[in-house]
Amino acid sequence: MLRYMTAGESHGRALVTIVEGLPAGVPVDLAAIDRDLARRQTGHGRGGRMKIERDRVEALSGIRHGKTLGSPVALLVENRDWLNWTEVMSPLPVEAYTDPRAAQKVRTRPRPGHADLVGALKYGHADLRNVLERASARETAVRVAVGSLAKQYLAPFGIRVAGYVRSIGPVEAQVPDGPDLDEIVARAEASPVRCPDADASARMVAEIDAAKRDGDSLGGVVEVVAAGLPPGLGSHVHFDRKLDGALGAALLSIQAAKGVEIGDGFAAARRRGSQVHDEIGWSPDRGYFRYSNRLGGLEGGMTNGMDLVVRVAFKPIATLYKPLRSVEIDTHAEAVAGIERSDVCAVPAAAVIAECVTAFEIARFVAEKFGGDSLDEALRNYRGYMEQISRR
Repeated sequence: MLRYMTAGESHGRALVTIVEGLPAGVPVDLAAIDRDLARRQTGHGRGGRMKIERDRVEALSGIRHGKTLGSPVALLVENRDWLNWTEVMSPLPVEAYTDPRAAQKVRTRPRPGHADLVGALKYGHADLRNVLERASARETAVRVAVGSLAKQYLAPFGIRVAGYVRSIGPVEAQVPDGPDLDEIVARAEASPVRCPDADASARMVAEIDAAKRDGDSLGGVVEVVAAGLPPGLGSHVHFDRKLDGALGAALLSIQAAKGVEIGDGFAAARRRGSQVHDEIGWSPDRGYFRYSNRLGGLEGGMTNGMDLVVRVAFKPIATLYKPLRSVEIDTHAEAVAGIERSDVCAVPAAAVIAECVTAFEIARFVAEKFGGDSLDEALRNYRGYMEQISRR
């Protein structure tokens, strides 16, 4: 079983994770993980925090001489901003703040759309900082590190995963079916909002600038494509073994995610079956294939050999610089919501996060399907399976 757990607060000392279940012998390029961490920090609309952090991964265990050992892999991403929060976020008791700025960082006015209020009610906190520090999307930095590691595990199987922006606010990109994934990725990475449509990219930047002037925020939709998948990842026999179910759960766990669709998703619900289902063909060189990919590469909870296409809708960030109505949790007096340093739009970063979360879920199902205590053993199993299905 391939799994991971994260720990850490937004302004704590560091974010950490333990990844369990990777086979021995997986080549690991820590610099490649750093590049994905840097991608997560970019994008028009990001806030001041990204000017402080310079995210780098540190491997604490499970990797030796550039390859996994088969034991748990522990990774750490340092929070540079911790130096400005040592008293506020101290794990030791603090009787009284000596830094006058520290008292100003107590939070008692919950933000609509955030975990602030419900988390305080659930865990009995009087200071909302006890909630928002862990609920913060800063946690996704270490999830990107995990997903970047998963992409390196998938590479020897010929599987590639990439994410980009389809829409921000009312602006929707046009992504033609013609260009291959490499071309789409190149266009997206050249865009300030990680969008492969240059015209839409410029209009998205303008929308973000307008929202910033208004003290508001923007959400959007990102698309993730996974290419090179073998048919048969996942299963039809139990709900918790279906790949689409696992992807939905994992992607909806990303902060601010409010919807997931696979392939044509909700649009398919408005069409007839003849306009939705992908007709099947066969040829000696390709074996079974589909003439279209409206179902996004998944049928019956399993990959069908076509590209996986999944989209995630992200709501606007909850922190507004022209705050909405709220109340003081200690007095119940009317107030405006608290302001915590934040982004105007984090959708370009969300594309990287969704990419990495998707990569880990695919890696989980690859590990389940092909097993192996070592990468070589897993690849032998993979090649045997691919040869087997090629004879059908």
